[in-house]
Amino acid sequence: MHVTKKDGSTTSYKTTEVNSVNFNSSTVTVNQANGATNYDDSELFRIYFQKVSSEQIQIIEVGGWFEAGYVEFELLDGVNQYNVYYKKANETADNYQKLDGMLVRSYGSYGRADMVGLAAGEYNFKIVGVDAEGEEIATTAIETTNFTAIAHDRSGFAHFGYEGGIGAYNNDGTLKSNAKVIYVTAETAKTVTCEVKVDKNNETRTGLQDIIQAYQKGTETAPLCVRIIGTIKAEDMDRFDSSAEGLQVKGRNEYSNMPITIEGIGEDATIHGWGILIRNCTGVELRNFAIMDFMDDGLSFENGNSNCWVHNIDFFYGQTGGDSDQAKGDGSLDLKYGTRYMTLSYLHFWDSGKMSLCGMGGDNEEWISYHHNWFDHTDSRHPRVRCMTVHVYNNYFDGVSKYGVGATTGSDIFVENNYFRNTNKPMMISLQGSDISGDGEGTFSGETGGMIKSYGNVFAECSSNFSYVTYQQNNVEFDAYEASTRDEQVPSSVTCKVGGDTYNNFDTDASKIYEYTADDANNVPSIVMANAGRMNGGDFTWTFNNATDDADYSVNTTLKNAIANYTSSLVSIIGYGAESNTGNQGGSTTDPGEEGGGSTTEPGEGGDSGETGGNEGGIEISGSVTCHFTGKTPSNNAFTIDGNYSDNKGSVTVNGVTYTDCLKIESSTSITFTITEPMTLTLVLDASGKGIKIDGEEYTTDSEGIVTVELSAGSHEITKGDSMNLYFISLQSIE
Repeated sequence: MHVTKKDGSTTSYKTTEVNSVNFNSSTVTVNQANGATNYDDSELFRIYFQKVSSEQIQIIEVGGWFEAGYVEFELLDGVNQYNVYYKKANETADNYQKLDGMLVRSYGSYGRADMVGLAAGEYNFKIVGVDAEGEEIATTAIETTNFTAIAHDRSGFAHFGYEGGIGAYNNDGTLKSNAKVIYVTAETAKTVTCEVKVDKNNETRTGLQDIIQAYQKGTETAPLCVRIIGTIKAEDMDRFDSSAEGLQVKGRNEYSNMPITIEGIGEDATIHGWGILIRNCTGVELRNFAIMDFMDDGLSFENGNSNCWVHNIDFFYGQTGGDSDQAKGDGSLDLKYGTRYMTLSYLHFWDSGKMSLCGMGGDNEEWISYHHNWFDHTDSRHPRVRCMTVHVYNNYFDGVSKYGVGATTGSDIFVENNYFRNTNKPMMISLQGSDISGDGEGTFSGETGGMIKSYGNVFAECSSNFSYVTYQQNNVEFDAYEASTRDEQVPSSVTCKVGGDTYNNFDTDASKIYEYTADDANNVPSIVMANAGRMNGGDFTWTFNNATDDADYSVNTTLKNAIANYTSSLVSIIGYGAESNTGNQGGSTTDPGEEGGGSTTEPGEGGDSGETGGNEGGIEISGSVTCHFTGKTPSNNAFTIDGNYSDNKGSVTVNGVTYTDCLKIESSTSITFTITEPMTLTLVLDASGKGIKIDGEEYTTDSEGIVTVELSAGSHEITKGDSMNLYFISLQSIE
């Protein structure tokens, strides 16, 4: 029974403890065994009764997944909140541990709870209804049958020689003891809070991008686990620090230790209308969510990343770009500029146009693994490799319309035990073999070739357009060297036609390859279809028509509309106490120690009198402003700047004033700002004919070292093109 006053306050009573309720002319009296409570009739709004079920909760489904488990259950009338517990199957009932309330959700017709961070093993759940006073209703309690959490497959270059778990989790699947956990929904993306150490002080940061940006300072060493619940659209976010991609995860310097996991909860976690840019990061993990309608690239790893692990993600169409090959968005998953020791596994690409660019031409071997991915009626770049050393194994190429693996610019690729179903050209080397079998011009912009070693692959349902030429068939115009055994080395006499590169045989050198067991290629389709993408395949269903979709690389408009209109069926959070755990959760954050073993570049390196600094900035700019760096600090806090300063690089004169202090434009340099109106940006640097990037697009300095660009209202970022020094920034309103 609930008694509500006109001031909105409510007092609740258990009806089993109420003897009677007396309604007099001016008062209402609630009589209990321990005394009576009187209410003045004039202050009462209503008295009402809420039915509380005495029925036991009914289980719909319970199951396990990769280091996780879930339970779906029927919702009871009159019960609006639930406690869910878990324990190991062989433990007694007093070992039950309560799930965070945010992990318990309503989907309208049923409830669902997910537990993540489980070591491999047998577990079971217990679910109990909670009444309006926060007390458990014992008669509703039920225990589930056992479920099995299985270990993630950690084979691949990301974990090769890497000490400690990648991201916020240990290698046994459990959450690191000092990890910070935040839950992010469409309703909380702007308001979620987390305490982060910034420089010497702890700060409470608000909003997902703001929290992650605080980690860029490099002083917070506690791992961060971001748990996405439901669909988060671009308009739900607090801001984006990358105007081209969306959310930016950025370390202070190249290869900075950034033990961050971004993961989806359950089968429906989705980011919609944005992607993620990762820069300067060692030890980032991304898993179990969908990326729909992304801005430029779905995921883009740029500038000095290492030992990152991307797995169990669904990639859908991105936003249509300006180029003819961007109808489905630009790259789904691109690796550039010194990104190394990466594992990309158990991913599901749905009709992607350009799956993955791997290398930009100036990279080294870098060491990349693609395994157990589902290329579901995708078009090209599986991957397209420049320079890098890449292992492509146990992937399911399912109706690929243009080509599979592409080798250019001295790359070395081992293509092992994959299943190619109706794949037009499964492997190509630039400017030879199948690449020039048509018009003779080739696919890869005239780049020199690389080398491919092939072993154990299956080619099925090949169409009349199928083309695959081995070295053994033609030792000049070949697509790959076909090895007779897995450990056969490619002779140094085997070279690509244009460029003359040989194969580096990394796959037979125990010091350069990780331990793994490749599945038989004939079993790959069933393994990959069962395990790639989000938990249990996710909540988005679509059936391709192989007869038409295999060879069709145009946009499927019906699929595109379904993606544009997608939203999760999540209704609400129903875990008791969920309001109290929308911020910091998980292990203790006391005395956080460094995790993971990735290298971190120390601030201030560089060998001159430079200093490293940063300012928070973030003020929206209205009207004309300027900024210089006298005293090795920005003169205007409207700009958020991370980088190194110097006073011995020379000088420039602007409007009669000479400036000697500058900001060094390096890989780690970032200048961000937000303008409320269209403005003209002018940068004064110390070199002519060199490039600097504004929102990812490179502009060249004139003979005076000046760049002038007109910008639209919104957020913008300046980063390195070429190395030089910046002395002065001006923003002027456009009349």
